[in-house]
Amino acid sequence: MKEISFNSLKPRLDGVDMASRSYRARVLCQRVAGVKMMFRGMSVMAHPRPQTDFLKGELHRKHPGVTNLKTLRLPDELQIAAQSIIYRAQVPQLPERVRKLTNFLWSRKRAVEDVALRQRAVSLEKELWEKAMQKRADMDEQLLEDRIRKRVFSELKKTTYHWTRLKFDEELGVVYMAARLAGGYAAVRRALNEIKKRDPSFAPQSLLDFGSGLGTVAWASHSCWGHSLKELVCVDSSGPMNILAERLLRGDDERAEPHIKQVYFRQFLPVSPKVQFDLVVAAFTLSELPNTKEREEAVITLWRKTSSYLILVENGTKEGHQMLMEARDTVLMKPEKTAHDPRPASVFAPCAHEAMCPKLAQESVTPCNFHQMYFPLPGPGHKDRQTEKFSFLILSRTAPAGVEAEGVAWGRLIAPVLRRARHVHCRMCCPDGQLQHVVVTAKKHSRDVYRCARNSDWGDRLPILEKATEDVHTE
Repeated sequence: MKEISFNSLKPRLDGVDMASRSYRARVLCQRVAGVKMMFRGMSVMAHPRPQTDFLKGELHRKHPGVTNLKTLRLPDELQIAAQSIIYRAQVPQLPERVRKLTNFLWSRKRAVEDVALRQRAVSLEKELWEKAMQKRADMDEQLLEDRIRKRVFSELKKTTYHWTRLKFDEELGVVYMAARLAGGYAAVRRALNEIKKRDPSFAPQSLLDFGSGLGTVAWASHSCWGHSLKELVCVDSSGPMNILAERLLRGDDERAEPHIKQVYFRQFLPVSPKVQFDLVVAAFTLSELPNTKEREEAVITLWRKTSSYLILVENGTKEGHQMLMEARDTVLMKPEKTAHDPRPASVFAPCAHEAMCPKLAQESVTPCNFHQMYFPLPGPGHKDRQTEKFSFLILSRTAPAGVEAEGVAWGRLIAPVLRRARHVHCRMCCPDGQLQHVVVTAKKHSRDVYRCARNSDWGDRLPILEKATEDVHTE
């Protein structure tokens, strides 16, 4: 047997020793790392990071402030019935009449009040008398007075907006349906979603629709609370519109059962002031009333009949927005003489406060409005998708429990969100009654708020956990 010397084994032993030491070093490093992780975990447990609870377990793209809806379609039964009625009516030049009616309704203004008209007449008459005196015209005073009065009347006739009430017959009702059924449904459905999302426990059993027209409110509310609604009262002074709305409910078949049960059509409001409804809605109705006094009386009556929520919807124009703000002031600032329900009113949406609307305080007044995408009724000239721009107001008698997370204020996005790299531009109406341009970042506003801002859009609400003064600009 060959003898093995120690010197020949030494390199091998050195290699084994080095490998052993390397192995022990790795084990030691792993143990140290483990101890560090353990102490780090203990440190985190001892000092937990603050968690925001406003998400309520929802994903950022579905956070509690999101109330926008995807592109809406009319319920199948409603769309089929509407198409059948339009086809059978054979209205001549329907596309052109739809276009004209749409433009007329959008550009509609409030009637000029008598007081304002008289003030304008007096001012114009004074101005014409001053000009006549400067010329020192040698003219009979009575003749001059007659001429000035004729001139004043002529100028007022040219420059004053002439408000006219829409008088519906069967044919105009069909034109109105082709023009406004889908858009009106989209606006109402979006307003109702504000309550459905923020007050999920609300299950109305009764509904009053004032100025019900084609009955779009009944269809929209049924899509939200069809399981709980037991009575739907539709009030419209137009007999032909009530007949048309009932045809829509029956699918344009007189012998068929109505698609929505317990719908009652009336031409006048219930007389008793003590009769209340869980949900009261007036959509595109205030603009059909001729003056401020009638609008005020209507709003007071509707509020008296409200047990939970009053919803008002109008066109998203300056006129529509201002009518809603007048209604808001009427309910909040003019208490009823005889209050059968003493519970106070509060603004539920869209305002984040009960101060004066900051948009009305600007030099250049712009309406507070929102939009909802929808698919119109199929027809010539109709696009695949359209946008309904509207303004709305929801007043509440009760503050729903659990609607707002404790310690979290919510602002309303009043313009499209501009998403940029690592920051988001948000124009908001805030709880302090101010319009602000907030640049939201993860570093200054928290990761949750930043991701919510990126997933929000015009009309949604956004939580305001903290203010970064260098990134907040009051408008």
